Amino acid sequence: MVILGVDTGGTFTDFVCFDGEVLKIHKVPSTPTDPHKAVVEGIEDLKISSGLLLHYGTTVATNAFLERKGAKVLLLTTAGFEDVLVIARQNRPDLYTLSIKRPEPFISHDLRVGVHERIGAEGQIVTKLTVDEIERVKETVRSLQPEAIAVVFLFSFLNPEHEKQIGEAVREAFKIPTFLSSELFPQYREYERTVVTGLNAYLSPIMEKHLKRLSENVVTSLPIRVMASSGGTITTAQAIRRPIETLLSGPAAGVVAATYLGRLTGFQKLITFDMGGTSTDVSLVDINPTVTSEAEFGGLPVRIPIIDIRTIGAGGGSIAKIDSGGALKVGPESSGAIPGPICYNRGGKTLTVTDANLFLGRIHPNHFLGGRMALDKEHVDKEIECVALSVGIPAEDLAEGIIEVANSNMERVLRSITVERGHDPADYTLVAFGGAGGLHAAELAERLSVGKVLVPRNAGAFCALGAVLTDMTRTLTKSLLLTQDFFTAPTIEEILEQEFSILRKDAVKELESDGVNTSTILLEKYAFLRYKGQSYELQVAYNNSVTELFNDFDSLHERFYSFSRPNFSHEIVAIFLRLIVPINKPSFPTIEVDSSSSEKAKLGETNIFYRSSLCKAALYDWSSLKAGAEIAGAAIVFEATSTVFVPPSWIAKVDSYANLILNAALS
Repeated sequence: MVILGVDTGGTFTDFVCFDGEVLKIHKVPSTPTDPHKAVVEGIEDLKISSGLLLHYGTTVATNAFLERKGAKVLLLTTAGFEDVLVIARQNRPDLYTLSIKRPEPFISHDLRVGVHERIGAEGQIVTKLTVDEIERVKETVRSLQPEAIAVVFLFSFLNPEHEKQIGEAVREAFKIPTFLSSELFPQYREYERTVVTGLNAYLSPIMEKHLKRLSENVVTSLPIRVMASSGGTITTAQAIRRPIETLLSGPAAGVVAATYLGRLTGFQKLITFDMGGTSTDVSLVDINPTVTSEAEFGGLPVRIPIIDIRTIGAGGGSIAKIDSGGALKVGPESSGAIPGPICYNRGGKTLTVTDANLFLGRIHPNHFLGGRMALDKEHVDKEIECVALSVGIPAEDLAEGIIEVANSNMERVLRSITVERGHDPADYTLVAFGGAGGLHAAELAERLSVGKVLVPRNAGAFCALGAVLTDMTRTLTKSLLLTQDFFTAPTIEEILEQEFSILRKDAVKELESDGVNTSTILLEKYAFLRYKGQSYELQVAYNNSVTELFNDFDSLHERFYSFSRPNFSHEIVAIFLRLIVPINKPSFPTIEVDSSSSEKAKLGETNIFYRSSLCKAALYDWSSLKAGAEIAGAAIVFEATSTVFVPPSWIAKVDSYANLILNAALS
C-alpha cells in the first residue's frame, strides 16, 4: 500500500509519497479553476504502480466561501429570526472604528424563510409545527429551487423534533441535500449555530462535485480520505456531509507534521510558520496542537473543534504596489499560480515577495525547485528598477521594503498567537515550512526574540507530509449545562460518562457506515467550561475526573486571562469527543554524520543585499549536507522544494534527520 499525501496550495500542489520504505517528493503548478487536474497530473508523474491510499488536503471549501461561490441555500428558521445572520453579535472587531463593515451574508434575504413553530428555552413545544405549515414549506422549496437546505430552529439542540419533521418531509419530497442544526451542531447560541449549519449547506454541493470528479479520475485501493481542520482525516462521504470541517484542510496537515517532527527531534513547544505562495498560516503547539472552538473564518464564527490556526494574506506571490498615497503595500492580493510572480515568466506583471527575494539574491535563478524551474531575473530587475525610479528610491531599497512590509504583516499574526495570549515567544522554537518559510524565518525570529528556528527537510511539501502522517478522526459535540452548585462531583461524572458513551456509539456507527474499520480506536474527551456568569468558555481535556477537570480549568484560565477563581461555581456548557483510527506512519531514518560535508555541499558564492548593504553569501546544496555540518551566515541553502536564507550573525546546523536548525550566533 502506498500512502500519498497531497496538499493543494494557491501556487503549487505538493505530493509526498510513502511506499513503505522511502518518501518521494513532487510538486506541480496548481490548477485553481479545476483543482483535481493538478492532483491527477502529479499522480501520473509519480507512476504509482501498487495500491494507493490518498490523503487529500484541499482548498475547495475555503475558496468557495472566500470568493462567495457556494451553492444556492435556503435557510429555514423559526419565524421572526430570519435575519440572525445579519444581526449577528454586538461585538465590534475594532472598538474605535465608527463604520464597521460586516461580512455580507452568504444567504440572501429572499432565501431566509421563517417557519411557524417554536421550541421553548427548556425544550418544551410552545408552538406546534402543523401539517399545513410543513406543506407551505414544501411549496416554498418548489418555488425557490435551492441547491441545498439548512434548517435552524430555536432551541433545537434541546428538542430536535421540529427540525426532524421538516428534514424528513423535505428530504423525502425533493432529494435536496438538507442539513439540520440538531444533527450538525447541537449547541446553544443561535447565531453561531446558524452560521455553521448554513455555511455547511453552502459548501456541500461544491465539495460533492469536486470529490466526485476527483474519485472518477484517480484510482485508489481504499476510499480517498480528506484532511480535516481538526487535524485528522475524514472519508469523502463525511467531507460532503460536513465540508465545513475542511476549511483549514491543508494548514492543519502542516501543524500535524510539525508536531510529529517536534516529538522526533525533542522540541515540544513550537510556533508553526507555514508561508506558501498565497498565504501564511501560524499556530502554537505545546506537546500537542492547540485545538479551539472559537475560531473565526472570513469574519464569521466557525464554532467547531479545529486546530487553532491564524491565516494572513502574505505569501511568496503576495503583490506589492505603491498606493495612491505613495505608501508601499504588500498583499493580501496574490498573483496565485497563474500568472504568478514576474520571475515565473508566465505573464505576471506585478511585483511580488518572491520577485523581491530574487532581486536581493536570496533566491538563485538557477536553483529554484532544485533547478527544475529557471527564473527570469532580468525581467524582475527591470520592473523593480522602473517602480523604484517612479518613487525616487534605489531599487534595492524598494526590494528590501517589500520584504520588510511582508515581515511586519507576518510578525503581527505571530504575535497574535503568542504575546497577545500571554506566551513568551522566547520559550518556543519557530518551525518554518512552506516554499517561502525558510526565506523569512530567521528575520521573524529576531523580531520575536526567538533564538532557534527549525526548518524541516522538504519544507515546501511539509503539509503534504502531514497528510501522510494523519490518522483518521471523527469529532462529535453536544451542549450540556452542568453547574457545580447543583450536582455533586460523582453525579456530574456519571452524566458525562453517559453522554460521552452516546457520542462514541454515534461516531463508531458513522465511521462503520462509511466502511472504516474501527477495531482499533483511541478516544479523546474534552469539555467546555466557564465560571458561572461568564459568557465565554475554555476547552479542557477530560480524564474522567471532574475535580481534576475543574482544577485544570482554573490553571488554564490563569494562563489565558491572568486570574482564576477556584472558589467560584464552575459550569460545563458542552462536550466534544474525538475518536481516532490510527494509521501506520513512516519512520524517518537518521542520516550519515559528516561535520565536514558543508565544504563538499558548497556551490559557490553570490552577491546579496542585506540591510542596505551588498555582501557575499555562500550557496549550499541541502541534499549534500550530512548530520553535524555547520553553515555560518550569510548563506543560502537550496533543496527541491524550498530555499533557506541564513542571515549574517546566524548559524545553521544539520541535525540527524537532515533538518536545518538555525541559531542566532549571539544567543
